[in-house]
Formats: sequence, C-alpha cells, structure tokens
Amino acid sequence: MSRLEETFARLRARGERALLPYFTAGDPSLADTRRLVVEAARRGADVVELGVPFSDPLADGPVIQRAGTRALAAGTTVPRVLETVAALRAETDVPLVLLTYYNPVLAFGLKAFARTAVDAGVDGVIVADMPPEESEPLAAEASAVGLDLVYMLAPTSTPPRVRLIASNSRGFIYVVSLTGVTGERQELPAALASQIAALRGVTTMPVCVGFGISTPAQVAAVGRLADGAAVGSAIVRLVEARTGSPSLVEDVGKFIAELKAPLREPLPTSSTQARR
Repeated sequence: MSRLEETFARLRARGERALLPYFTAGDPSLADTRRLVVEAARRGADVVELGVPFSDPLADGPVIQRAGTRALAAGTTVPRVLETVAALRAETDVPLVLLTYYNPVLAFGLKAFARTAVDAGVDGVIVADMPPEESEPLAAEASAVGLDLVYMLAPTSTPPRVRLIASNSRGFIYVVSLTGVTGERQELPAALASQIAALRGVTTMPVCVGFGISTPAQVAAVGRLADGAAVGSAIVRLVEARTGSPSLVEDVGKFIAELKAPLREPLPTSSTQARR
C-alpha cells in the first residue's frame, strides 16, 4: 500500500477528510518551501502538493503564475525540487505530490524522472497537461517504480473518459471543480455534487477536489462531498503577501490549521455512506 493509500485509509477510518495544500516550489525560496511544508504537516495538512515551476503554466491563474515566475527567477529546477523533497524526507513523512507539466518531465527523461522522484521520496505526480489517452509512456515508468500517477477529471469529462481516469488514477482522483484556471472564487460550482456523484458510481478511489477553493467554508462544503480538498491560490497569495516577513511560516501554518478544522468534523451518516 502506498503512502497516499495509507493516508486516505487512515482518514476514512477516522471519519476525516484530507486537506491538500499547494505550494509553488521555490517561492520565495526552496529553503522556505521546506519550512512551509514541515509547518503545513504540523498544522494538519494530510497531503502536500508541490508545484514545479514552468514557463508556460496553462492551468494556472495569475497568483500561481507569479509564484512560478519568481521561483524560476530564483533558479528553481526539477532537480532542485527533487533535492528539496529528499531533504524534506528527513523532516516529515507527509505524502508529497508533484504538480507539473509534461515538458519538464519529458526533458528530464520519463524513466529517470520516475526513478529519481521515488528515490527522493515523492509519492505521486499530477501532470496537468497530459491527456490520459497519451499517458501510457509515463504511466508505465511510474508503475514500475511505485510512483502514483494522479489524473485530473474536468467538469467537461465525458462518461467514457470518467471511466478511463477512474481505472487508471492511483492514490486519488483530482476533480477540477470548474472550467478555467486556478484561482479563488466566491462560490463553488452548482454542478460539483452531481460531478462527484457520477464519479462515485464508477470507483471507490478517494476523490479530492481542487481549483477555486480558498476558504474554510468552501473546504467544509467540499468535505461533505469528497474525500479531500486542495487549496492552492489562497495559500500562494498568502506566501506572496508575507514574503520577507518573520511571520511567514507561522501565518501560513495558522491558515492551514483553519482550513483543516472543518475536515475533522464528523459527517452525517448519509454523507459518510455516500463517500464510501
């Protein structure tokens, strides 16, 4: 059983849902990323997503785009992100998932990337611009070394693609809650519940929701439907605002604790059964 599988099994047994905070690796520095990840785990993060900065981040909104630009300017590269993960493994056992694009992985070499990632302590990888129909080369290398390849499911995914993603994703399934790029939204899409219900009909894999989730109230709403909530832009924006401040890590940790709190609250029996 992978570290991701163990985490979600443990949370389900406790009636909890997962919080998946996102950090852009290298923003404001890789040393700060390490400190932020350790604090996030201490304050309740169940899985941490580390964004690998890329020059053409098609899925990212302006907040994460700015963070990626800063990280690249500071010299962040795929090898340096993997070195940071290896260093983190001496400090925390929280599952770490890289969120990247296909070009950096391809440039690194598929086999080399999968092997180096696992050796460093990466648990999973999400490749935002890799269609599942074209994922077999990376999937084969990931499977060979025990790296969970997590697929994204969009609101526009057709029933055949839902089944394809459900059968191929490992660790969990990442439900993109909206059409568009990452970023904070005032409210969750009305169709999210039906989207998750359709997915539940074809898989028992843990389901996590991301994009547009930024407040404890929104996290609580997602937690009534799914097994986990991913929060990115709101955290990255806070990192941006606190960069250079001695309270950076403490302030981000406090926010993560606030996001996690509603995911510890017990669900009504009907909601719990629907999630299983």
